[in-house]
Amino acid sequence: MLLLMTLMSGVLISISANSWLGAWIGLEINMLSFIPLMANNKNIYTTEASMKYFIVQTLASSTLLFLIISKSIIEELYMIFNNHLSSMIVCTPLLLKSGAAPFHWWFPSIMEGLSWINCFILMTIQKMAPLMLISYSLNMNLFMCIVILMSVTIGSIGGMNQISIRKILTYSSINHMGWMLAAMSIGENMWFIYFFIYSILTLTIITIVLSQQISFINQTFMVGNEITMMKFLMFTTLLSMGGLPPFLGFLPKWIIIQHMIINNMNFIISFMTIMSLMTLYYYLRICYASFIITNMESSWIIQFHKNKITLLSMVLSSISMFGLILFTLMINIF
Repeated sequence: MLLLMTLMSGVLISISANSWLGAWIGLEINMLSFIPLMANNKNIYTTEASMKYFIVQTLASSTLLFLIISKSIIEELYMIFNNHLSSMIVCTPLLLKSGAAPFHWWFPSIMEGLSWINCFILMTIQKMAPLMLISYSLNMNLFMCIVILMSVTIGSIGGMNQISIRKILTYSSINHMGWMLAAMSIGENMWFIYFFIYSILTLTIITIVLSQQISFINQTFMVGNEITMMKFLMFTTLLSMGGLPPFLGFLPKWIIIQHMIINNMNFIISFMTIMSLMTLYYYLRICYASFIITNMESSWIIQFHKNKITLLSMVLSSISMFGLILFTLMINIF
């Protein structure tokens, strides 16, 4: 509880800081709180993951601190730079911290060595502060367009040949990073709405796989017929995360698509939509594979996890399924 409190306080310090040095201190508190949470004596992979995470985050933090000190000492040098170049320089270490492409190389290997709760923290809470700081200094220049396009491309293609659910969620997270960066170009609040909905969907999936102790696609076959509802909840949430229209996950993408078309960013949004369909493909692959053999009665299926559906999973899945319908009804009524 102490580490979780300091982790959240680090995020809040970064978000509410009125100077870059204060934001850097918040990021450091956040990082140093998360590393002990990652460590687990029973699993050797968590030690490796925590070491990798420390090295990557230290590299990003030291780069950011160097830029902050340089900016304060040589103010004239930064005045010579135009806004686009200074934005690119400051955003680079923050993009590394948040795991956006092409700075994503550390993300999949670290996720593979974490528990599900830590995976949720890394995919959501740990991205809050860097994304907020990026939104302060974001300019839609060529560099940011390249980052957005690379994030959606690597996020969609990278998950194609994966069998680990952790890695599938990781590449999906990289894809969503591209959408969140695009949302920042629309307005300050839009990316936060996207991030909030993405966090709800991620929490839903993690509560389901945690209750069933699933880590790989083939383990979804082992969830027996007595909890077919659990499969239904899991796969509707996965499709929602992929952005299928009847579900809540389509709502932020819908708004982003509309705004980017209005701003004549037709090529970027068309490319992002095509790549989003590719992420939907590998979610559908999980759904088809397990629903095809849902009626298969085998001893190795029956012996597996008979955990009950948790109330939290039911509530979150209901929000995922009916959120878009309820939201549009509220808009039309009020």
